[in-house]
Amino acid sequence: MAPIPGSGLAKGLAVTLRTMTKKTVTEQYPDTQPDLPPRTRGVIGLFEENCTVCMLCARECPDWCIYIDSHKETVPAAVPGGRERSRNVLDRFAIDFSLCMYCGICIEVCPFDALFWSPEFEYAETDIHELTHERDKLREWMWTVPAPP
Repeated sequence: MAPIPGSGLAKGLAVTLRTMTKKTVTEQYPDTQPDLPPRTRGVIGLFEENCTVCMLCARECPDWCIYIDSHKETVPAAVPGGRERSRNVLDRFAIDFSLCMYCGICIEVCPFDALFWSPEFEYAETDIHELTHERDKLREWMWTVPAPP
């Protein structure tokens, strides 16, 4: 039995008409903010107080996009007669988001919980050189991190 000529065209037009009559689900992004899940991976935030400059995040990063500078500082003895200690002080912590592939390895390997996923996603720049964000910007994003479940 041979197919009726033009039946394929009729079926295609029927699908098109059905689709045209359905309500669209497009969200108009700039006007309407998307409803994101609570633990969305957006950008990496830095909780500077927890950073001990152990450099694990920079060493484990497959893209080498984390830049850390520090210096040593002498801390006086806690008790009289004790010895002085030295500690690392963070001078610079920057992430180049033009290189970052958002794998989250730096967040996973941080033993002191200094790095977190922030749901912030609107950080586009017109110049690629402005995508290297320093610790003050990373700290701002830290306050958008939701509390753990």
